[in-house]
Amino acid sequence: MSSTASGKNGTWRNWGGTVAARPAREVTPASVEELAAAVRRAAEDGLKVKAVGSGHSFTSIAATDGVLIRPQLLTGIRTVDRENMTVTVEAGTPLKRLNVALAREGLSLTNMGDIMEQTVSGATSTGTHGTGRESGSIAAQIKALELVTADGSVLTCSEKENPEVFAAARIGLGALGVVTAITFAVEPAFLLHAREEPMPFDKVLADFDELWAENEHFEFYWFPHTGSTNTKRNNRSAGPRRPVGQLAGWFEDEFLSNGVFQAAQWVGRAVPATIPTIAQVSSKALSARTYTDIPYKVFTSPRRVRFVEMEYAVPRQAVTEVLRELKAMVERSGLRISFPVEVRTAPADDITLSTASGRDSAYVAVHMVKGTPYQKYFTAAERIFVAHEGRPHWGKVHTRDAEYFAGVYPRFEEFTALRDRLDPDRRFQNDYLRRVLGP
Repeated sequence: MSSTASGKNGTWRNWGGTVAARPAREVTPASVEELAAAVRRAAEDGLKVKAVGSGHSFTSIAATDGVLIRPQLLTGIRTVDRENMTVTVEAGTPLKRLNVALAREGLSLTNMGDIMEQTVSGATSTGTHGTGRESGSIAAQIKALELVTADGSVLTCSEKENPEVFAAARIGLGALGVVTAITFAVEPAFLLHAREEPMPFDKVLADFDELWAENEHFEFYWFPHTGSTNTKRNNRSAGPRRPVGQLAGWFEDEFLSNGVFQAAQWVGRAVPATIPTIAQVSSKALSARTYTDIPYKVFTSPRRVRFVEMEYAVPRQAVTEVLRELKAMVERSGLRISFPVEVRTAPADDITLSTASGRDSAYVAVHMVKGTPYQKYFTAAERIFVAHEGRPHWGKVHTRDAEYFAGVYPRFEEFTALRDRLDPDRRFQNDYLRRVLGP
């Protein structure tokens, strides 16, 4: 186990550049036992403890001035159980590495988000999700997990073992302990057929229920200052596999979606008056296409343009009204929004603080390019989301507090009572958790 300072001048920064922290020390344990010892030592020294993955959260959920745990040595697959169709993986494993390893085994997760840079523990602890009519977040695919609690003990939980912890710890916010291993449900590898095409904003809203019902995975991007969207429908296919061609993939996913888009963001940032025109051009840049491939190559896309993001889950039946209000707000505000708005869905699940806990949900995500003032836009959007009992993504920008969450999560007190039991001295506390969960 190594213990070092973090980054330049001892400062840790997140991917989006919205958070910086100076931990007293940084620890990179090579085993669960070393991690448990680091937690016990922190308690002896009176220091708080936080684990951090790839830093893709835009909130300060992983920030600490105490001990920063980096799990990059806790990686790889522990076991593959083909009888029960599960795989147990170390918590620091990046999703990309997990997906590639599963593909070699002829296996796959059922659903996933749109990036693969996160660690499995970071992604699940903050509620990372993709889009799905019946398949939920990455955390909803967890069958068991292992975590080091505040006293340095190792606790395993599942539906049968410590079920009350399992109900909460799948999306534990880092408040209940440090996750060291996760067991996911998997299934035999399958193919997804992707259909991407432009569609007018008004038509998407008018047909939203039908589009959702007819597709296993439906999502779309709306370009502010336009009446245009780009839609994506993913459904299982018997094949054959027909991936995006190498040249076409580079042109659309790298040159257009990252290179040209980055240049457009720079122009918009320098001359905001050009943004509506840029949005009109951008909304027409990507043409319709179809392809069939293994799941992680369909679900995920490269994201090289750095940005800041706010995302709220609202009741699925409210999403079209939310989007109409959001569009009207942008049109009357004078704001210049250069980044598309992303819309996805998830079915209700039974995880205590999941944004889809107990209700079918739709996600609306607003973005601004890194370095651009975002507060006015996010404040106005958040006002709309909150009016519809929205639940903010735990890893993305928001201003809500424990009082608000107690009102939109029926099982909120169940989570905080479990936290009181597992971490009575608040070893895993930081300013963010104090705000969203209470002291």
